[in-house]
Amino acid sequence: MTGVPASAAGGPSQAGASGAAGASGAESGAKSARSGKIVAAAVNEASLWNIANILTMVRLLLVPGFVALMLADGGYDPAWRAFAWAAFAVAMITDLFDGHLARTYNLVTDFGKIADPIADKAIMGAALICLSALGDLPWWVTGVILGRELGITLLRFIVIRYGVIPASRGGKLKTLTQGIAVGMYILALTGWLATARFWVMAVAVALTVATGLDYVRQAIVLRRQGIAEREAALEETEA
Repeated sequence: MTGVPASAAGGPSQAGASGAAGASGAESGAKSARSGKIVAAAVNEASLWNIANILTMVRLLLVPGFVALMLADGGYDPAWRAFAWAAFAVAMITDLFDGHLARTYNLVTDFGKIADPIADKAIMGAALICLSALGDLPWWVTGVILGRELGITLLRFIVIRYGVIPASRGGKLKTLTQGIAVGMYILALTGWLATARFWVMAVAVALTVATGLDYVRQAIVLRRQGIAEREAALEETEA
């Protein structure tokens, strides 16, 4: 007898077996991780074609069609204006549904986050510019509404490092009022309806300015809070 324990005698072979098993497990884990990434990428790619994003794409495609209908036959034919109003109405309705569907059924995607606000501003901007170019709406109204929309979008990007400015009820009411007012101007209305649309647009412009100022206030507060939190965190770290 050599006096060497059986466990020691079998040590090298067991160590080699465990090392091989560990290497095999690591390789298997790496393969699983790669497979998981591939599957996740496929799911994300598939989610791009959900109903919310399709509605957003439809709204984007409606913009050139709407402009063509608005300017058809000189832009003053009541029939073509009615078709243009229908296209505008469909765009506004899809705007109401796509965001709701995305949030309710967890269909929010990076594409939707970018394309949805672009589609909203594109259809509204196209309508306002066409109406002003045709002489139906003063250019200053178009300038105020579009300037506010572009300014608030830029402001959101500036303060996004400190947080997100949430959509307010006033902002939603502003969007609804703008849609109704612009829709009334697209139609070739006469009589008391033509007078009524002036006042609806006046309310829309007032809400546009008021909500724009409120967003500026929220952005200032959010920035101040963000800076204060960063300074407090820095002081804690140094302490």
